[in-house]
Parts: sequence; structure tokens; C-alpha cells
Amino acid sequence: MPGENLSRDEAHERAALLSVDGYEVVLDLRSAVGDPAEAVRTFRSETTIRFRRTGAGTSTFVDLIAPSVTSVTLNGRALDPAVVFDGSRIALDGLADENTLVVDARCAYSRTGEGMHRFVDPEDGEVYLYTQYEPADARRVYATFEQPDLKAPHLFSVTAPEGWTVWSNGAGERDADGVWRFAETAPISTYISCVVAGPYHYVTDSYTRTLADGTELEIPLGAMCRKGLAKHFDADDVFLVTKQGLDFFHDNFDYPYPFGKYDQAFVPEYNLGAMENPGMVTFREEYIYRGKVTQAAYERRANVILHEMAHMWFGDLVTMVWWDDLWLKESFADFMGSFSLAEATRFTNSWVTFANNRKAWAYRADQLPSTHPITADIRDLEDAKLNFDGITYAKGASVLKQLVAYAGRDAFLEGARRYFKRHAYGNTRLADLLTILEETSGRDMKAWAKSWLQTSGVNTLTPAVTFDAEGRITELAVLQEGDELRPHRAAVGLYRLVDGELTRYARAEADITGARTVVADLAGAERPDLVLVNDDDLTYCKVRFDEGSLATLRAHLGGITDPLARALCWSALWNLTRDGLMPARDFVSVVLGFAGRETDIGVLQMLHAWAGAAVTHYAAPAWREEGGRLLAEGALRELRVAEPGSEHQLTWARFFAATASSDADLQLLEGLLDGTAKIDGLDVDQEMRWSLLSPLAVRGRADEARIGEELGRDDTATGKRHQVRLLASRPSAAVKAQAWAQVVESDTLSNALVEATIAGFVQSSQRELIAPYAEKYFTVIERLWAERSIQIGMDVVRGLFPGLQDDPATLAATDAWLAEHAAAAPALRRLVLESRDDLARALRAQECDRLAG
Repeated sequence: MPGENLSRDEAHERAALLSVDGYEVVLDLRSAVGDPAEAVRTFRSETTIRFRRTGAGTSTFVDLIAPSVTSVTLNGRALDPAVVFDGSRIALDGLADENTLVVDARCAYSRTGEGMHRFVDPEDGEVYLYTQYEPADARRVYATFEQPDLKAPHLFSVTAPEGWTVWSNGAGERDADGVWRFAETAPISTYISCVVAGPYHYVTDSYTRTLADGTELEIPLGAMCRKGLAKHFDADDVFLVTKQGLDFFHDNFDYPYPFGKYDQAFVPEYNLGAMENPGMVTFREEYIYRGKVTQAAYERRANVILHEMAHMWFGDLVTMVWWDDLWLKESFADFMGSFSLAEATRFTNSWVTFANNRKAWAYRADQLPSTHPITADIRDLEDAKLNFDGITYAKGASVLKQLVAYAGRDAFLEGARRYFKRHAYGNTRLADLLTILEETSGRDMKAWAKSWLQTSGVNTLTPAVTFDAEGRITELAVLQEGDELRPHRAAVGLYRLVDGELTRYARAEADITGARTVVADLAGAERPDLVLVNDDDLTYCKVRFDEGSLATLRAHLGGITDPLARALCWSALWNLTRDGLMPARDFVSVVLGFAGRETDIGVLQMLHAWAGAAVTHYAAPAWREEGGRLLAEGALRELRVAEPGSEHQLTWARFFAATASSDADLQLLEGLLDGTAKIDGLDVDQEMRWSLLSPLAVRGRADEARIGEELGRDDTATGKRHQVRLLASRPSAAVKAQAWAQVVESDTLSNALVEATIAGFVQSSQRELIAPYAEKYFTVIERLWAERSIQIGMDVVRGLFPGLQDDPATLAATDAWLAEHAAAAPALRRLVLESRDDLARALRAQECDRLAG
């Protein structure tokens, strides 16, 4: 990655010097098929940029990452590429007031999901292309001023192989010369321009709406995937959610969708969940389900569809000046995704998923040494890449939910409406939004922002209750802990246990400020069995319990009748476990006692993930095997009693496969695969087959030939990824050596296969087998970071960290590397610091669990 970084200071200087009037990009992608003409497969990219000098200075640079540049012409003057191009930048001098730059280059197809990604479908040999740029990879496809505040219209022309279709941000068609020409876009940032090309399966629909002025808005809709997935593609449901979202955002934003058409492409080997390219949204194709899945999976997909749609306004229409204010788009989109999901679709319990799933991501990120304010200090592009994290997304969304409680829903939405109209097609900073929210709410938003947006860390809220002789509350106070004590608008709920059910009988909202706040409205209430701080999940905090409430949860958590309250209690217990305050074995016991009663399938899936992590990372090593056995027994028990054909049965079947380890367990998995065993109602489809085969490979009961047989049944791109993962998971020193070499010593694997290989390599039951690679890890990561793209570097550094060697020696080795590499790239050090923190947390939790034994 040398020379590819861009600093905030450089971007600000360039923005002060020039403004961009437009891009014309001509791509020739016919080289995507057939044998490559050179060692690195490339395509021709010709870019014309019209820009004006608006500040002092006569020199600047344009961004381009390409194997070669054929020619550079500035205002009719030829520049020598050998002199002006250094591999990532083209130096420009002698600028005029008005300038035209033409760059003719050979750009490389990507296998890392960055730039112009090229994928060959193993099922039918077809080639598929798509682009992915955020934060700064448009420069891998065409010459750009690669920063979000230099917005400009884009005009694309693409020549593609015969029989292909090409899509971009604007509407397009193929002319008589065989060139695909697209309508010029509105002013957009380079990172959200997009090209998708190939023999994709494409389905169309349309959305119409009568606007307030009586005009008719019609938005052409499209959805696409690889031909091999067409038989699984439920485009009707995608369009249903899309139309529901467009209704919701038009109802609430009062600004018509501004980008013409609305295509959605589900593409292979995608690094992200999705990307908000205006008019051409891209998604990972895993959102097309090849087998039976639960409603939680459809809810996740719907949430992502609506998240990306919210970006059309928050992020595309109005864009942050620099990545410091990334939250201006991501926090809002994350919040609006859950908000619109609950109010406009069939997924009315989306706030339960948010409380249980998204906020868990935020809580983890906010307790890492790399935690940062929501409005972060982003020095350069490497910083930006790492800040697409749980703070920018989920904490930011949680804080916006707190803002709605603080300022009011109407004031919040009116603020959004004014924000779009005032800053359409422009760039903004935090102050621009705060000014408008102060107008609409009448609140002092600067003080609120200082507490919530400009400080880091998570507060802990704990109830302190006293009672009189008759058992009534004399005082209920909320104690707040944390480095920064914040104002919280929060609810406190009181729950009573009757006939095994915990139901709320009293609730009060209060402004929690300072270290201790008395909730006066609850004085005199009857003694509760459970006090739940942050009931209804209005604020962002970790919740603790008084001793009586914790005892109630240990014995009766499954009796909480309200699904959101139940999810909040599960989340609080998980945080206690991660913080080393509840032994992992106790958390596992509560899960085994009550997970079978959990009605929300998304919460159940999170409980399975948390219980597995508790045993793998937080249980004392001496109890780990016992904990795994208990989980497998509990999973099989619930699997056998679950309603046949239900999504609960499906979920417990997957969890059983993930925890199976005994000979009897593995024999049952083998029987389900070969048909000699059967569980009534369980559909052993192809995805389930891979789930059942996986533990057999890990335990040495499925060899290369057996895994190859399964690939023969599923010789698809997805099947290939499963095969690669299972091959790397086998318990053999030679297998581990080969997997390590494929990832660390070679860069021939695609991003998806790097991910699959790492997932197979790292197995919790193979700690001793992979122990020798702990020392090797620290000797190679700095070289890998320098040689690989940011995305692959992140995947390898995170994925291969020796966290399963969970002992003080690994912690000491990590500290030694950090001490000896103080000058290493800050982004690399951040990744290692985060992994070190996870390891230190695991050791503290293991000690808590050991003492409980």
C-alpha cells in the first residue's frame, strides 16, 4: 500500500485549490473474457476531467492506481507519464483557470473486491464484473480527485463483450456501435460512482407516487444476480421491501428520490454488506438464499435494503466533507434502517434486533483501546477504512435513537427535511446538522453533541433501590459510571413475577444526569422482582442489575413476556460475561435454561453465537470441554422437541452441528447426510449439508475425497467457498501449513477464498495444532500490510491473530511486537491493539470463570 494513502490535509488543500465540473469516463471491458494479453489482466480506461482553479496555486495531483499510463494531456499539453505518474498519483502543474485533463491508462481487474472486481463463475465459466470504491478505490478504475467533497457529474461509456449488459448510476442503453452510454449523473462523489457488467439475470419493476404538487414520480426498479443464482432469487420480496422503503422515505423526508432509476445488484465475492451507489446499489450475493432460512435472515436483508436506501439522502444527496464526519451518513442510515423496518414492513420487531445485535457490535467497539468519538479524527484513508466500525454505525444509530427521545420525533424528522433541502448535492460537517436541529427542537444541540458525539466510551447504568417495612420503594436511583457522564433520557421499568411470567407493572422516564439520579416517579411502588434500567432501549449504555433482579433473571429470564425487555436482559448478561463479572459457565447455564423458550428467532441466533463464544473464549480452559458438551447436549435436546419444519428447529439444528464433538453426535451428523438418520421436519438441503459436514471435517471424519464429493453435488461458487474452508479446517499439520502458505506467502487467492481459508484454518478445537503459527504471525504482518491491499491486509491481520493461544505468553508477545514496532502503520497497530484487547479480556473472563469452579 505504499504511496496510496491520502491525508486529510492534502485533501483540504486540494479542495481549496479547485472545483470539478465533470468526469467523462470511457471504459473498454472486452478484455474481461478470453485469455489475457499480459501477465496482469487489464482494461483500457480513458478519463476526461474538467475542473477549475478556485484558489491560489498552479499545481496539484490526480489520483490513479494502475499498472501503466499510456498518455496524460493537460489543456492540450502532453505530459510524460514516466515523469508525472508514480503508480498512485499523476502530478499536474501549470494549471489554468479552466482545465481539461485527459488520462489514458491500463487499469487492472481486481480479485480483492476493490476497484473493478472480476469473478469467474466455476459453475458455467461466465465472467461477472462490478465496482466497489469506498472509501477511495474509484482511482483503480479511472483517474479521479479521490475525496468526497469534490463532487461532480459523471458521464460513463462502456464497451463490453458481446452478449453482456452494462449498468451504471444513470440509465443507459447500447448504441449502434455496441457501446453502452449512460445518462450523466447529478453531482456525486467519486466513491459512489459504479459500473456493473456481465451476463447477469435481471428482473424489472417500477414504483410510482403522486407528489404533493400533483406531479407523478416514476422510478424504474431493477434487481440482478448471477445466472447461477436465478432459480433462488426472490426478486418479488426485494421489490416489496424496496417499495415500502420508498413510501416511508417519501412520507418522512419530503424530498423526492433524486437519482432517476433504482437498480440493486447482488454480486459475488463482495467485501461489504452493501454499497449505496446512487441508482445502482450493490449487495453481497449471500442475501440470495439457496436453502431454507429463518425470518431473521429476511429481516437482515430488508434492513440492509432500507439502510442503503436511506443513504440516497443521507450520504449521496448530502455528503460529508471528509471521513471525520462519516457518521453523518452511516449512523443515520443505520438508524433509519431499523426505524423504517419497524414502521413500513412486516418486520415490526426490528428494534428488538437492534437492541440485541447491532448494539452488541457497538458495545464491543466502544470498549476497545481504539474507541473514538462518533465524530472521529480521521487523518488519512487508512484511518477511514478502519472506521467503518461499530461506533460509526451502531453506536451512532443508538445515539440518534437517544436524540429522538431527547428532541422529539417530529423535530428530528423536520430537521432531516430541512437538511436535505438546504444542502442538496453539497457537503456538510457536524455543525451544519446541529444548526438545523437547534432550529427544529429548540434544544441546545451543541451541549448534547459534545457529550454524545465528541467523546468516546460507554456508560454503565445501575439501579440502587431501598424499601420500607411494607416492601414499597422508598427511593430508586440510577447510578452512572464512565469516563464521561452523559445526559440520558431513559426509562426504568418495574417487573413482577406472577405464575412464572415477568410483566411490567410500572414505568417512568427520567433525565439521567451525573453520577446519581433519583427517579422520583417510582417512589411508593410495590417491591419489584426485576428493575430494568433503559427499558424500551431509549439510550445507549451498559445495564447492570441489583442483586435481587440478577437472582430473578438467573431463575426466570425466560418468563419475561415483552420481547424487547427480554432481549435487553440477555444483552446485559452477555456484557457482564464479557466484562468478567459473570462466570461464563453461569451464562451458559442461563442460555441452556431459557433459550428454548425464546420466541424471537434473531435473539435465539445471537444467544447461540454468544454461548459458543463464552465457551471458546471466556470459559476456564479446564471447563471448556465440559461447556462444549453441555451446549451440544442442550442443542440436540431442543432440536428434538422443536416443532417439525419450524425455523426454531432449523436454528437448533445449525447450533447442534456447530457444537457437535462426541462420537455419538458426529455419527448422527453422518446419518443425516447419508440418509440413514432422520429428524422429522428437518430439511437437509444443500446449505444444511455443508453445515453438517463442517464438524466432520474439523474432527477428521471427512477427508479431501469426501469434501470433494460434496463439491460434486454443489459445484457452484458458494460450494467452492465451502470446500476451501472445509479443506483448511482438517486436523493435520500439513493442511495447516498449506493454508498458511496460501494466505501469507501467496496473493493468488481472491478475497472470498482468503476469507474462507482463514475461517477453516482457525478452529477452537485445534489450539495445539495451530500454536506454532503464533510466533510466525508477528514476523510477517508488517510485510503483509505493506504488500497487500488494505482490505486483504485487514482480513489477514485480524483473522490470523493467535487469539486461540489464550495465555499470558501470547499477550506478552503481542506487547513486545507493539513496543518494537512503534513506527508501524497506525492502522496496522490499531488492528493488533484491538486483537490484544480481545485476548486480555478473554484472560480476565477465564479467571472469573475459574474462580467460580
